Amino acid sequence: MMKDVKLIIFDLDGTLIDAYPAITSSFNYTMKKLGYPRQPALSIRRAVGWGDENLLRPYICEKDLSSALSIYRGHHRSELRKKSRLLKGAFSVLKRLKAKGYILAVASNRPERFSRILIRHLKIGRYFRYVLCADKLNNFKPNPEILNKILQKFALEPRQAIYVGDMGIDAQAGRRAKVRTIIVTTGSSLKSEIKKERPYRIISKISKLLKTL
Repeated sequence: MMKDVKLIIFDLDGTLIDAYPAITSSFNYTMKKLGYPRQPALSIRRAVGWGDENLLRPYICEKDLSSALSIYRGHHRSELRKKSRLLKGAFSVLKRLKAKGYILAVASNRPERFSRILIRHLKIGRYFRYVLCADKLNNFKPNPEILNKILQKFALEPRQAIYVGDMGIDAQAGRRAKVRTIIVTTGSSLKSEIKKERPYRIISKISKLLKTL
């Protein structure tokens, strides 16, 4: 039952935050510096969600990956501050959920240092009791490790949590962790891809989360 829910775990990119312009800018800056072709924004958006190393790897030679990561990360620190924003309704959702007494946490495949930059820049840090990113673990989503660790942090059972993400891999991670997952269709996955994973709910925008809960 929803009345049992004490913890709400959020993904960041595509769920609460639109950082795609910053990602696209840093990605194509990296391609240009290394002499690779630029990619369209939609292709880059569809590749987001598995961490920056996996974002870059398909587009470059393996021997250039280390250099690409260094260039990308160096550029991305400033681009995130310039070209990222909260999705419409996200701030209100966090504020209202916090006021209702829910524990809020973050589970992201984005490296921690960039997640922290985003959270600080967008002034939402006070809403989260815990932020966990996959680069601090052994596995990226869709492995459920990140969700299991957050549950353990608060000594809660899966039925006491809701996970909110934007991708098929979020739905997979939630299912494997036995956590009900709500997917918002503002991110990297197509709705048809999300439907295949059969999440608990699919919503069109983050502001609809409150009604769902």
